[in-house]
Amino acid sequence: MGVMNLIKGELLEIVDWTDESRDTLTHRFPDHDKAIKNGAQLIVRESQRAQFVYLGEFGDTFGPGRHTLTTDNIPVLTRLRSWKYGLDSPFKADIYFLNTRLFTGNKWGTTNPVMMRDADLGVVRARAFGTYDFRIVDPKLFLKEVAGSDGDFTLDEFLETMKSRIVSVFGSALASANIPVLDVASRYAELGEALLPLVNSSVVSKYGVQLASFIVENVSVPSEVEQAIDKRSSMAAVGNLNDYVKFQMAQGMEKGSSSAGVAAELAVGLSIAQQIMQAGGPDLISPADAARALGVPESDVVAVIESGEMVAKKIGTSYRIKRSDFQNYLSR
Repeated sequence: MGVMNLIKGELLEIVDWTDESRDTLTHRFPDHDKAIKNGAQLIVRESQRAQFVYLGEFGDTFGPGRHTLTTDNIPVLTRLRSWKYGLDSPFKADIYFLNTRLFTGNKWGTTNPVMMRDADLGVVRARAFGTYDFRIVDPKLFLKEVAGSDGDFTLDEFLETMKSRIVSVFGSALASANIPVLDVASRYAELGEALLPLVNSSVVSKYGVQLASFIVENVSVPSEVEQAIDKRSSMAAVGNLNDYVKFQMAQGMEKGSSSAGVAAELAVGLSIAQQIMQAGGPDLISPADAARALGVPESDVVAVIESGEMVAKKIGTSYRIKRSDFQNYLSR
């Protein structure tokens, strides 16, 4: 980092800042207790803003360019100082330079789980992490709420300061977006795009920074929630077993001899199922019996039972299906 200022006597004639660090967000110009000359030159480079502060109050803000410091172009500072006869003499003020370029690839993550409310699964604890890009858009607010009066406020300090704030904003945005846990855990790119405007609506007004991107790289939920998600996916894939069997039979008949065996097996399965219904014997059948009759894995039958599509009674750790309930399911 290099700071250049040409001094004539005890007065500052040129005020500027050249940032060579690439990680400094704000820099307080070191005036070494020297006053600024009337008509001094303020040089603000591209991707910079200069903010005047007088006795703790914000004065004028300058964008890129060369500015001559006279009464005409520092009206706020002139009003704060209440110069009766204008800016004819040297004056004192703190000058902060702010780096407004885009800072990319900054990491965020939850230290503690974020509580999410899901319509299907209830309240769920989730951990998440990702990256974001940001830039300073409101110099006064950023100095007031984030950087303070530090001589040099760096990117590392910002990331540490904003860590919990970004997570808090993420949690609030996630809650207001009302995104199901099933989507959160599988659609990261869309999630980040959906949350970006919600996150920005908070960080811009609170901290004076704007996020150009907000990327969710991972969301993890407790193992029991993962199991529930897997079970839900399994049920969605299985759907109605009776329709699935009929579909497989139709596919076999369309494909001809190569699949005729499959169709025949499924037809036999349905026949067995009907025989189970018509025969005497126990009034209760097991999921394994139903699975053999339908020609599907037993886990699929259990999934449909747990979804409520097939009525069954739980005895101990296993299920039993009434023959009449199985008949009702087949007749759908």
